[in-house]
Order: sequence, then structure tokens, then C-alpha cells
Amino acid sequence: MIYPGCVELVIPLPRPAKPVLAVGAWFKNTLCITSGREAFISKTLGDLDSADACRAHEETARLLLGWLDEKPAAIAHDLHTDFHSTRFAARLAAELDVPLLAVQHHHAHIAAVCAEHGAEEPVLGLALDGVGLGLDGGTWGGELLQVDEAGFRRLGHLRPLPLPGGDRAAREPWRMAAAVLHELGRNGEIPVRFANQPAAATVAAMLQRGLNCPPASSTGRVFDAMAGLLGLCRKMEFEAQAAIALEQAATRHIAAHGLPQSLDGGWQISPEGQLDLLPLFAQLADTTDVEHGAAVFHATLIAALAEWVRQASQRTGIGTVACGGGCFFNKLLSAGLREQLAGAGLKTLLASQAQPGDTAIALGQAWVAGNSLAPVA
Repeated sequence: MIYPGCVELVIPLPRPAKPVLAVGAWFKNTLCITSGREAFISKTLGDLDSADACRAHEETARLLLGWLDEKPAAIAHDLHTDFHSTRFAARLAAELDVPLLAVQHHHAHIAAVCAEHGAEEPVLGLALDGVGLGLDGGTWGGELLQVDEAGFRRLGHLRPLPLPGGDRAAREPWRMAAAVLHELGRNGEIPVRFANQPAAATVAAMLQRGLNCPPASSTGRVFDAMAGLLGLCRKMEFEAQAAIALEQAATRHIAAHGLPQSLDGGWQISPEGQLDLLPLFAQLADTTDVEHGAAVFHATLIAALAEWVRQASQRTGIGTVACGGGCFFNKLLSAGLREQLAGAGLKTLLASQAQPGDTAIALGQAWVAGNSLAPVA
């Protein structure tokens, strides 16, 4: 079969699927169209924050539909109504007179991994990334889900941290470090500890008053906070710089000394399924051995996540765990979690052909939409 030039990856599906067009999200946008037993994923179009990217997005969608040469059974998009991809999906669905289906961001992350592995059984989904709109209108990013063909259920999430300055906190890890200090009851230390940041006193006051500090259960911001506390990265010049610096520091320590033990009492899991990592921050907030601190952070985070998932497996009886989201680019996290979950008798699914980040969102959207339709006879 000859594919259009915009197709970069073809994923085999476990069964024939009705044709679905999925338009992706905002960051690292791709589109996906399903036909027969295959899913066709476009080349990455980048973030939909420019007119050129939005035009390329629409052109790619129409190219895929023209190649399909039949009306799609549905068009899938992200839950966020302000994304260009969502607005375009609505226009296109009206134009073609086909159903429109919104798919929650983290559900799509897990569904993409399920699609790649042909997993049709219920799974526990561990979705760890920077940001995605939740069903409650809040900012999600550290989610434990139960996913099956009928949809998903949120079993738990990371304890939310305030984001002082909103999106700006995602670009300035020192702000997330300040947020952690505030949550630990150490707000008064923020202006002194971050004296080289002109906004430090203002951020401390914002946190104290709860002004422009939306909460987020984001795992990405957890990495940022730790990197900020250790002084590895105060402001980012490129995406994921803080998380990369934290992983590199941990890797250097592990190469020289081996993986340290996780911290006793480094986390708490509430009866409602909330994973609280503040005890980890409390024990590492003042460490002076940066590389050792980074390694202990990774070891404890991995142990906490594994215990969180293990408890959910015991409650639900589900023994397969699908891991998705950009945090799984971190090799220490991916390998360590797979090892610990295997030790608990759990099967772990990780992205291999498709990447774990947002370039796979369209694949996940298409998988969810396809499962919502009547099966092909």
C-alpha cells in the first residue's frame, strides 16, 4: 500500500476498526487515521501556536481524509475546547456530518500504549506528564487510571502543587521549588533562598494568599520542583531542561555509586488514592550533595509509584499496567518502574514504536474513538 507523504508511522491494530480521524492536541501535534487493521500517524507538526502550524494541521487532516477516500465514522479530539485542533475538529465534523468525540488527554496517553501493544483487556494506566485538562476542569498530570473499552476511571492522582504564576511556573523551576517550600510551611524562606530571583518575594506573597496559583497534579512539575530545590535549573531555556538535568545528575551518581535506597517514609498514599510526595521533598529540600539527592529522588519516586500501582492492582484485580506521558522519556524512571512492577508480579506496557509523549495523543484518541463505535462486522 502506498501511504501519503505525511504519514510517518504505521501501527498494526489487533482487529479491524472503523475509519476514525483523530486530530491530536496542542503540543507536538500529530494526526492519526485508522483504516482496517492499521493506524496511520502523521509526521509531527509541532505545537499549534502559529498560523503556519495550524494551516499544516488542517492540510494534513484533509490529505489523510482524501487518501482514505471514505467518510470517517467519527472525529476525535482533545477535551480542551481552546485548542486549534479541537475547534477544527468541530468544523470538520459538521462539514462531514459525522460524530465528534472528546477524549481526555491522559486517557489518550494510556490508550496509545494499549493500541501499540494490542491490549484489549482492562489495564491500570499510569499517566505521567506535564499538563492536560482533566474531567473536573483542573490541571492533571500525575494520574492513576483504570482503562477499558468502555472508558476510564480516575483511581488516584498526585497531591496537587500550586503553580505560582500559572504557566510561568512550568518555565521557571525555582517557582515550583518555592511552591514546595510553601506547602512544607517554609514560605518565609522563599525570598532568602531565591534572592537572585527578582520576583521571589512576590511569589512568596502569591503563595501565601493563594493568588494566581492554580493547583496541578503534574508529575512534570514535581521534577521541576526537585531540580529547582537542588539548584540544577532555576529557569529553563528549552523544554524539559530541568527534568533532563535531574536525570543526568542522578545517572552520574548511580554510575559511580549505584542506585541508592528509597527514603523510608518518603511518600504517603491516602485512602482516596492520592499519592503525596511532600515527605520526599521535606527530606531532600536542604541536601547539599546534588547528585546523590537527584538519585535518591528517582529511587524514592519509583518506589512510591510502584507501591501506588501495586495497591490499585490489589483493589481492582488488574495485573497489566500501561505507562504513558512525557515523563517516561526518563530512562531511569521507565526501567526502574518496570523492574519494580515485575517484582510485584505485574506486566508493564511502555511505548516502543510510538513515543510516550504528546506525539502519540492522536493514536490514543483514535483507539478510544474506535472502541466507542460498533465493531466491524
